[in-house]
Amino acid sequence: MNHLFLITLAFIGGVFLAMQGALNAHLGVLLKNPLLASVVAFFFSTLFALVVAAVSVEQVPSWAGLAQIPWYMWFAGGLFSVMGISLYYYTIPKLGISTMISFGLCGQLIFSVIAGHFGWLNLPTEPITIKRIIGVISMIIGIVLIQLK
Repeated sequence: MNHLFLITLAFIGGVFLAMQGALNAHLGVLLKNPLLASVVAFFFSTLFALVVAAVSVEQVPSWAGLAQIPWYMWFAGGLFSVMGISLYYYTIPKLGISTMISFGLCGQLIFSVIAGHFGWLNLPTEPITIKRIIGVISMIIGIVLIQLK
């Protein structure tokens, strides 16, 4: 795929994540429980994902292939997803969406730079460079500027 197209998809994905965060945080306020909003969001996410998978998956994994997957891979991503998304839904109404998203992105960026450097979680190794450090510092400066009232 074209690199620019992939960057555009990543950007749109970020917009969608901010939109769902705002919508589901509001749902959490209306339900008076951000964890309940997470349950509703994940329930419908599962339904939508099942429909898309049903029409798009060309080859179902074999039982032997499924048996090779480490046991923790079946739930670890979902656990971190529920915790992260629930924290979004909890903090957006209290901090505001731009504050929450900027700090959330900062956490993602710092973790991804460190995890990429060490190759954690089976990621490709991407050494920390001065450019990456400047990028992280620039994001932190951006967050400070967003916070200035």
